[in-house]
Amino acid sequence: QVQLVESGGGLVQAGGSLRLSCAASGRTFSTYAVGWFRQAPGKERDFVGYITWTGTTDYADSVKGRFTISRDNANTRVYLQMNSLKPEDTAVYYCAASGSSYYYNRPGVYDYWGQGTQVTVSS
Repeated sequence: QVQLVESGGGLVQAGGSLRLSCAASGRTFSTYAVGWFRQAPGKERDFVGYITWTGTTDYADSVKGRFTISRDNANTRVYLQMNSLKPEDTAVYYCAASGSSYYYNRPGVYDYWGQGTQVTVSS
């Protein structure tokens, strides 16, 4: 069992930065891939990026070059550093953990989800 709690959301002006944190409990967390997704009002939950247990990362085209995911397995945390934020980045951001080996851009492969944290980017 893995429990996830996101934090670090808030209100920021366009061009600013935020760092989201995903704190995990569970002895096997270090073996899970962790993904970040976001959901804006009235829209589907979209893939943002992921990091595997070995540290491999990938990102949605919309955030490449602006967002960076890192993990600290010793402290069971995964981070989403968001730079050059745009109003269209406004959404609730979720972290999720997957025991799968592939398709990390798909919400369906994730076994555990956090409750989400709101990010609002003003223009």
